[in-house]
Amino acid sequence: MQNNVLILDFGSQYTQLIARRVRELNIFCEIKPYNHLPENLDEFSAVILSGSPFSVRAEDAPHPDLSDIRGKKPILAICYGAQYVAHFSGGNVAPSKTREYGRAKLAHVEADPFLKDIEVGSQVWMSHSDTIQELPEGGQLLASTHDVTNAAFKVEDERIYGIQFHPEVYHTTQGSTLLKNFLVDIAGLEQTWTPDAFVETTVAELKAEIGQEKVILGLSGGVDSTVAAVLLHKAIGSHLHCIFVNNGLLRKNEFEEVLHQYEDMGLNVKGVDASARFLNELAGVEDPEKKRKIIGRIFIEVFDDESHKVEDAKWLGQGTIYPDRIESVSASGGPSATIKSHHNVGGLPDYMKLKVVEPLKMLFKDEVRRVGASLGIPDERLGRHPFPGPGLAIRILGEVTPEKVAILQEVDHIFIQGLREWGLYDQVWQAGAMLLPVNSVGVMGDERTYEKCVALRAVESTDGMTADWVNLPYDFLQKTSNDIINKVPGVNRVVYDISSKPPATIEWE
Repeated sequence: MQNNVLILDFGSQYTQLIARRVRELNIFCEIKPYNHLPENLDEFSAVILSGSPFSVRAEDAPHPDLSDIRGKKPILAICYGAQYVAHFSGGNVAPSKTREYGRAKLAHVEADPFLKDIEVGSQVWMSHSDTIQELPEGGQLLASTHDVTNAAFKVEDERIYGIQFHPEVYHTTQGSTLLKNFLVDIAGLEQTWTPDAFVETTVAELKAEIGQEKVILGLSGGVDSTVAAVLLHKAIGSHLHCIFVNNGLLRKNEFEEVLHQYEDMGLNVKGVDASARFLNELAGVEDPEKKRKIIGRIFIEVFDDESHKVEDAKWLGQGTIYPDRIESVSASGGPSATIKSHHNVGGLPDYMKLKVVEPLKMLFKDEVRRVGASLGIPDERLGRHPFPGPGLAIRILGEVTPEKVAILQEVDHIFIQGLREWGLYDQVWQAGAMLLPVNSVGVMGDERTYEKCVALRAVESTDGMTADWVNLPYDFLQKTSNDIINKVPGVNRVVYDISSKPPATIEWE
């Protein structure tokens, strides 16, 4: 029996939040779709059932067989999970007379280890249209709100705890306490999953798996590939061969600056300037998906060319992280819709006969940064904003040309440097500039101009799944706009994007 938690995903928008909250307690967990249970359940000490957009009463709702789990492992059933337990165990789930959504306060709390330190009046977050009218057989009421009688219950003989609210969301003020009560006090898990422990375990596993064989890794300058590289370097030293490709779509001076930083960190890294090759292939292409695919294809070709120069390489290292790999469940029960091609997750062409090693494949982005700090990576690298794999190509709407890249690099440089100088950079999760495919009329020196418009974008987020625009100071925006228009030839208008994700995305393409 391992110190692990299994989270069964029934399609909830909050499932990744459950995992993040569990990990914050220094307890390891994994997310699996409800219809793909792990073969070896002995690896898990406790199970959490997520919420779902389904009604448990619907014919097409998820109805997995949990006979290998119920009564054998402690279960925390959240929202749909709680309704599932009630519905199939002699209880009654019916439509709510009113939609139960938003903040609520606990009006009744029983004395129970599950609710230790959780008091009457504690705020919880509801999000359901069905309600549990009758508890399952053997069910005992633990907590109620003003509108929801069976807000929390337990089935003691099976070690099942059910709640109608969501402990994983920020609005449930004592959600972490409740999760700790269940996982530590009831399930008996130890809080030993720390960055230092991850580094020690992962380095040992990499040494055992790779031995003296050579690994090739493509560096991007971002946090994920950097931390992956340092982990591998700690395990196998000079047997790691890093390749940093300049696709001509990086930020101003980034190729040279980042290459020197990697060398200063002791990594065995080779810089390859393939900018002309990328830009030539992108000429005349306007469709964003085509641009992404071209950049991905050329990168693999360049990377393959360089890889062949490393004799007897057996492995390909990748900085893939956990959110990229989670097999999510959509509202229809099938795979989620593809919004756009992802640059991190993709297969190698058949002719690249390399085994893949992904040392960060079980980490969320914030965990990657904490592991990086444990490895001693400079804050400047770890605090770097995410930057899209296709680079400025998807921030230039329409055709990509060397002239447009040069304009956007200057605009982006002024914006990012300004954020740093004003002490705003670390308050922003991601920022960048977009070059729009329109010209607008302006006036400079009493003369009419007809030049480019750029949009500035700054968002706050935790992992990019959702994001909100940052309310940057007007004085900063005013100075940044003036600097861009005065210092970047070809631009006469600056706008600021105040769209949230959803419905917009962070990038424009």
